[in-house]
Amino acid sequence: MALRLLSLFFLIGLIKVYGQEQVRDSVTQLEEVILYDPIKQNTSLGITPSSIIREKAFQNHSPIDLQSSINQISGVYVLSGALNTNRITIRGVGARTPFGTDKLRLYFNEIPVTNGTGSSTMEAFDLENLTSIEVIKGPKGTAYASNLGGAILLNTLTSENQETQLHTSFTLGSYNLQKNNTLFSLADDDWILDLNYNRLRTDGYRENNTFERDGLLLNTGYKFNPDSQLTLLFNYIDYTAQIPSSLGATAFAEDPTQAAFTWGQAQGFEANRYTLLGLSYSNKITNNLKYTNSIFYSYLDHYEPRPFNILDEFTNGYGFRSVFSGNWGKGSQMTYTVGAELYKDEYNWSTYENLYRDNNGEGSLQGDQISDNKEFRRQFNAFSTLNIPFSEAFTAQFGMGINKTVYDFRDLFNTGAENRSARRNFDLIALPSLDLQYRFSNGNSLYANISRGFSNPSLEETLTPEGVINPEIQQETGMNYEVGTKLRSTNGKFWMTASLYRMNIENLLVAERVGDDQFIGRNAGETRHQGLELDLNLLLNITNRLDFIPFLSYSLSDHSFVEFLDAGEDYSGNPLTGVPRHRANFGLRIKNDQGFFWNNTFQYVDEIPLRDDNSLSSDSFVVYNTRIGIQQKLGNKLNINLNVGVNNVFNERYAQSVLINAVSFGGNEPRYYYPGNDRNFYANVRLVYPL
Repeated sequence: MALRLLSLFFLIGLIKVYGQEQVRDSVTQLEEVILYDPIKQNTSLGITPSSIIREKAFQNHSPIDLQSSINQISGVYVLSGALNTNRITIRGVGARTPFGTDKLRLYFNEIPVTNGTGSSTMEAFDLENLTSIEVIKGPKGTAYASNLGGAILLNTLTSENQETQLHTSFTLGSYNLQKNNTLFSLADDDWILDLNYNRLRTDGYRENNTFERDGLLLNTGYKFNPDSQLTLLFNYIDYTAQIPSSLGATAFAEDPTQAAFTWGQAQGFEANRYTLLGLSYSNKITNNLKYTNSIFYSYLDHYEPRPFNILDEFTNGYGFRSVFSGNWGKGSQMTYTVGAELYKDEYNWSTYENLYRDNNGEGSLQGDQISDNKEFRRQFNAFSTLNIPFSEAFTAQFGMGINKTVYDFRDLFNTGAENRSARRNFDLIALPSLDLQYRFSNGNSLYANISRGFSNPSLEETLTPEGVINPEIQQETGMNYEVGTKLRSTNGKFWMTASLYRMNIENLLVAERVGDDQFIGRNAGETRHQGLELDLNLLLNITNRLDFIPFLSYSLSDHSFVEFLDAGEDYSGNPLTGVPRHRANFGLRIKNDQGFFWNNTFQYVDEIPLRDDNSLSSDSFVVYNTRIGIQQKLGNKLNINLNVGVNNVFNERYAQSVLINAVSFGGNEPRYYYPGNDRNFYANVRLVYPL
C-alpha cells in the first residue's frame, strides 16, 4: 500500500516536470479544482488563511457524495458510515467523538447551525445547493468562535446575472439511487430570488440502509440601494434514514452488506424534520464602516428507534450574529472587524422502551416512557480583529474572542431525591489570536499564526453515570502554532499551499462507553496534534484544445497522547486514536474546449488506530473514483451537461468509518467497522434554460 502512495507522488512529480516544458507563452486562467483565495474576500477573516473548494471540485464526485468533496482538502477527513452517519475531523480534533460531528462550528450562509453543545449535522444540506465550502482549520478563525477543530462555512449559489433561469439535475445510480434537484433563479436590478427543491432516495449498499430526503431552499434578497440589502433564507429538510450500524471484524469480512444484528431486528432508523429561517440586513454607512446583522430561528424534530430504546426529541434554537467592519480612521490602511454571536436553544428529549422483540418481526414498537428531559443551552461569542499593514509586504492581524457557555438541565421525569436537574455555568474564556503575513512582489506569501481555542463537552460528556451533570468537567483548551506558504506561478498555471502546525490540547475530553447508549465524559489528559499539509494544482496545456489538470492534497498527521491515564492504564505516548497518519487525495481532470471532461480521483487512507492501547488498527486502503461527461449548448438557450461515474472502480473492501474503543455486549464481537460501498455507478443530466 505504501508503494501505491509513493507511486502517486512520483506521478505528480513527472507531471510537474512535463508541465514546465509545455507552458505556452500566453497567460491562461487556471481551472481551479481546489481554490484557496476566495473570489470574494471574506472580510471577517482578514488575512487568516482558509481553504475553499468550489463547484469544479464537486464535479469530481457523485452529486450525493458531500464527504468525498470535503476530503479533497488536506487536514480534513470525513468518516462516513452512511449518508446520515458522518463524523468530520479537522487536524485530528473530533476523532474520538463516538457519533456525529463536534468541536467545530458550522455556518450556512453565515448563519450558525451548530447546536448548543457543539454538534453539527452535514447531512441536512444538499451538495447541489452549494457553490463553495470554506474550511478554517484550527482555532485561528476568531470571527467564527475559535473552536479547536475550526469552522466550516457552507455557501449557496446566489444569482448575480440579471436574468431568469431554470436549472434541473437528475441522477440515477446503483442501490436504486434517484436524485432530483431543481432551481428557479431570478435576478434584476433590485431583486434576487433562488428557489430550490431537491429530492433524494436510495436503498443503500447494506441491509436496513434506505435513505429518503426532501428539501426546499429559498434564498431571496432586495437591494434598497447599492449599499444596503435585506436577505431572507429559508431551508427545510425532511429525511428518514435507516441505520445499519457498525459491524465486528468477522461480519465485516464475511458479508459487509449485512446490518448489525440488533439494529436489523429492530429495523432502526431516524426521522428528521429540520427548519432554518434567517433574516439578514447589510448596510454600508460610510466608506469606513459597514455592517451585517442577522437573526435566525431553527427547529429540529428527531425520532430514532434504537435496539436499546426509542429517542424522541425536538430542539428550538434562535439567536443573532452581527459583524461591523471598516477602516481605522479616514485614509487609514488599518482595518478592523468587531462582532458578536448568540446561539440559544431549548432541547427536549424523552426515551421509551423498544419492544421490537415482542413485535412479530415488524421492527420497533414504542413502549413505556423511561425518561423526560429538557435542557436550556446558551453560547455567546464576541470577537474583534485589527489588521495593521506595516508595509506593502508585511501585515499583522491581532484578534481577540471570548466565549461564555451555560447548560441548564431539567429532569422532568424523576422527583424528589432521584431528580437530576442541575446547571453548568462555564467560566468566561478568552481566545487571543495573532496572524502575520509577508507578501513577495510576485504575489507569493508566507504566513504564521498563533491562536488559542476551546471545545465544549457534549451533552453526554457533561453527565455522570447516574445521569447528573458533572460539576468537575472542564472545557478542552489548546494553543495552535502554524506557519505556511502560498505559491503561485506568474502565469497562473501552478499553485501550491503548504503548512506546518502544532496544537497542544489540555483537559482532553474522553467519552467512555458504559452501556449500549450510555457514555460519560471526563478530562483525562493532554494531546499533541502536529503535522504537515500540502495542496497543489497544475494546469498543463497539452494542446491548444486539451488541458490536463492534476491536483494533490496530502496530510501527515503526527498526533499523540502526551499524557493520558484511563482506568489505571497509562497510554501516554501512543498515537491518537481515530486518525490516519498519512492521507492523500490525488486527482486528474482532463478537459477540452468542446465541453468534454474526465475527472479521476484516488483517495489513500492509512491505518487508523482503533484502541487507546494501540493494539488494533484498521487496514489502509485506496479508492479510485472516475466521472466522465460533456457540456454543450443546444440552440441559443439550452445548456446541457451529461455525465456518468463509477465509484470504487477496483471494488476495494474497506472501512469508510470506524468506532474507537468499541466494546462488546453479551459476549458479542466489538463492532468497529462501517463498510464502504462496493463498486457502484451513476448517471447524471443537468439542464440550464434561460427563461
